[in-house]
Amino acid sequence: MKYIVCEKPGEFVLKEKDPPQRKEGEALLKVTKVGICGTDLHAFAGNQAFFTYPRILGHELATRIEEIGENDKGIKAGDNVVVMPYLSCGTCVACRNGKTNCCTSLQVLGIHTDGGMQEHITVPIDILIPAQNLTDNQMALVEPLAIGAHAVRRAQLKKDETIVVIGCGPIGLGLMKFAQIVGARVIALDVNQERLDYAKEVIGVDHTVLADDSAIQNISDITNGDMAAAVFDATGHKGALESGPDYMSHGGRYILVGLSKGELTFTHPAIHAKETSILCSRNAALEDFEHVISVLEEGVFPVDSFITHNVDFTEMIANFNSWTNPKTGVIKATVNF
Repeated sequence: MKYIVCEKPGEFVLKEKDPPQRKEGEALLKVTKVGICGTDLHAFAGNQAFFTYPRILGHELATRIEEIGENDKGIKAGDNVVVMPYLSCGTCVACRNGKTNCCTSLQVLGIHTDGGMQEHITVPIDILIPAQNLTDNQMALVEPLAIGAHAVRRAQLKKDETIVVIGCGPIGLGLMKFAQIVGARVIALDVNQERLDYAKEVIGVDHTVLADDSAIQNISDITNGDMAAAVFDATGHKGALESGPDYMSHGGRYILVGLSKGELTFTHPAIHAKETSILCSRNAALEDFEHVISVLEEGVFPVDSFITHNVDFTEMIANFNSWTNPKTGVIKATVNF
C-alpha cells in the first residue's frame, strides 16, 4: 500500500509498504480522506512541539471498516467511522478523572505515533465512533471541530456572553460556530480580511475586527467598554497569545487553544487586576466528538465552503507548500486516499 511520510522538516516522500495486520482489539481501516491541520503545517515547517521525524502525519480522518472483530459498539465491516486520534493510558490521574484528552502519556496519531496518511491503518476499536450518516468530507472535519467544541465547553460559555476569538483559521472558525450554538455573541479577530469576511458572511459572527493597532479600541467600542467575557486564542502565535488578555473583561476568562512552542510573557499587574482565569484547552473528549457529529448530521455547519482545497494523495506533495500561505484562500485542505 502507498503512504506519505514526512522524513524531516520540509520533506515529504511517497512510499510503499505492506498493509498492516489487525491485532486483537483493533480494527483495520481504509482511509478515504485526510484533513490537513495546523499541526501538520507546523510539523512540515519544523516548529511543532512534541514532534519527532520521520513521521506519517494525519489525524483528521474519514475511514471505513475493512476488518473488525466482535465489539460492543456494534461496528461492522463496511461501516463509516470517525477516529478519535488520542491514545490514552486509562490509568493515570487525568484518565481516572475523565480527562483522557490530557493523559500523562498521551499519544496522538500523526504526532507522537504514525497517523493516517496511508491507504490502510489499524487502530484500537475503543477510539472509533460510528458515523454512518456522515460523508467523507464531514468525517474529516469532526476532529478539528471537536477541538473548538471542547474549548467552548471548557470555557463554560453562557448564553448572551460576548467573546473574542483570535484567529479565523479552521479551529477558530469552528469554535465560533459552537459558541454561537451556545448562544454567545462572537467577535472574530484576525490579520486577514478575507478570513474575517468568511467569518462574517458564512459563519455569521456578530462582529469582525482587524488585528491592528486599533483592535483594542474597536472591541471596547463594540462592548461599550466592557470587553469580552471570554477570549480564545486559536492561532498558537506567540504575539497573538500574549495579546489575549487585552481584549478580556475584568473577571473574564482567557482560553489558550493554539499551542506555541516557546515561552509566553504576560504583564502580571494587568492580568492580576482583571482576576484573569487562564485556561488551556487541549484536544477533545468523546462527548465533544459526539456533539460535533450530531451538529454535522443536522447540517448546520458549512462543510462545502469550509473545505477550500482537495487533491488526491498523489498530488499532495506538490500542493502542500501552498496550503501554508493564507493568501491562497485556504481554510481547510483535504487529501483523498
